[in-house]
Amino acid sequence: MPMSSSWFCLHSSENETDITHATLSLDSRGLAYGDGFFTTMGVIDGQILWLDYHHQRLISHQKALQLDVDSHSLNTALIIHAQRLQQGVLKLIVVRAAQDVHGYGYTSNASGSACDIWLKSSAMMVKTDEQLCLPDGRLTPIQPVNRAICLSAQIACLPPPLAGLKSLNRLDTVLASAELQRIKSHLLPSDASHAPSQPNIGEGLLRDMSGCWVEGTMSNVFYQLAGAPVTNPHSLESKNTIDTTQGDSNYLMTGQWYTPSLTQSGVAGVMRQVIIDALSNTAYPVIIRPLQDDDLPHLTRLFFCNALRGIMPMANLTLLNDSVVTMA
Repeated sequence: MPMSSSWFCLHSSENETDITHATLSLDSRGLAYGDGFFTTMGVIDGQILWLDYHHQRLISHQKALQLDVDSHSLNTALIIHAQRLQQGVLKLIVVRAAQDVHGYGYTSNASGSACDIWLKSSAMMVKTDEQLCLPDGRLTPIQPVNRAICLSAQIACLPPPLAGLKSLNRLDTVLASAELQRIKSHLLPSDASHAPSQPNIGEGLLRDMSGCWVEGTMSNVFYQLAGAPVTNPHSLESKNTIDTTQGDSNYLMTGQWYTPSLTQSGVAGVMRQVIIDALSNTAYPVIIRPLQDDDLPHLTRLFFCNALRGIMPMANLTLLNDSVVTMA
């Protein structure tokens, strides 16, 4: 649970000499148009998890949105705030500065690329009780096994270069997350259909407007299919327990993993790229492959992931027709 949080202005286009007096205007382009992006970073022992990947996101997003960000100075500031925080979460928001032109447009000169940068520092516990060793030797948290459910809400298909960005335009995910919360609220422990020993619903699977299943409400998704190569079918001790004690990446190293393409929808998450890179030199590199309706009954493994929670394995997936696919 959060213990405290506060916002800092790291850069202001209007108050460059005294950012302590910077304010967020109701005319902010981030508020009016979602003209900007954000990233959320976990901090443990004063260190930002996957800082190199967050830095690459910063560079790719500022290029895609034509924003002028001093990525080196910003990186230094993030490291300083992480050391002060020690344990918790940093949320960075980059917004295009106010423009002289009216409406959606922005000028083609330097002022059009100027931006305001805000950082929220929240002290909280980042759960790392269980760690999984990736094939490249780095560690990532792995959460207890939960259940997943297909949601009826859909996310938008976007043109390049917007697809894959963690932009401030997130209304489709807001509505999808609300649907997931409504489902969770109806599954109280007293409900006879929800046995106490059964895993909780941890995430919802989302499809885009083309009908392909793309990601979760707060995460990316990886999956395995029946008939795909498997090197050790017994690496899972049971449906609700994953062996993470051997430090040899059994869970990730067993069989062929797939993840949906994000070329037209979804968010290219930091943890998604970490996993793709970690498996790139193994016997089974991750394959980018669409996840379609016909694939769902043939799923044998499924996990979601993000930079804060790491890997979130699922025991089963409830489909839109209420049938349940159980993972091997």
